[in-house]
Amino acid sequence: MNWKNDRIKRYMEIGMAVLIVLTLGLAGATGVLSTRAEENGGVSEERTESSEGSAGEEPADEDLSGAGDSESDGGASESGISEVSADGQYPIMGESSVTVQEMVDYFNSSGEEYPAEELSAGGADSIETFCQMYYDEAEAEGVRAEVAFAQTMKETGFLQYGGDASIEQFNFAGLGTTGGGVPGNSYPDVRTGIRAQIQHLKAYATTDSLEQECVDERYEYVKKGSAPYVEWLGQQENPDGTGWATADNYGYDIVGMIEDMQED
Repeated sequence: MNWKNDRIKRYMEIGMAVLIVLTLGLAGATGVLSTRAEENGGVSEERTESSEGSAGEEPADEDLSGAGDSESDGGASESGISEVSADGQYPIMGESSVTVQEMVDYFNSSGEEYPAEELSAGGADSIETFCQMYYDEAEAEGVRAEVAFAQTMKETGFLQYGGDASIEQFNFAGLGTTGGGVPGNSYPDVRTGIRAQIQHLKAYATTDSLEQECVDERYEYVKKGSAPYVEWLGQQENPDGTGWATADNYGYDIVGMIEDMQED
């Protein structure tokens, strides 16, 4: 009887093997295993596409910012507007880099005569007094004094005027002068005219509120914080197309004057 038991056992083992083969073949035919493999593969592909999509968007944003930087600083930076200050741009806000005496020396080096008669009527009988007013008013608002002073020298031709505004208006940066003979704003004295100019600069440079009572009639019209750097005061060089003036390289000219002032 033992040989019969061995034979039955062998048949059972063969039957089990056949059954396993048939089961695997059936599973392959219905696509169960391949479907699971595809599902697993699909998850990986989705993650890859999501990752590539994010990576693709970031360089695109950088490219757009870089294009703006090219307009403002001749392509010196392609890393975005937020990093421009580290690449040579001159901030409007901050501690002054010049002294009152350096401002005085810079004016005197121009060879122009200080209009004492006209500006004495507004409370600034000397270039020393005039420069001290600039320094004090700028410091009160956190604006760099050299920025405002250099802008005045550019706008007025070292206080010689000759444009639409006249010296009796105590308007030192062409506030409200829109061309075509429009004289622009007038102020009661030299200090008020200086304060208005500095408040206007601050409006362009930052969204921070003023420290002193607003005397700048055009303050509310400025897009706050649109020109944090002197170079961006020119509309043609500003990435947003906003700015103080439309002339080519307006802000860059002022920076050049600041550099001259620092060397005196």
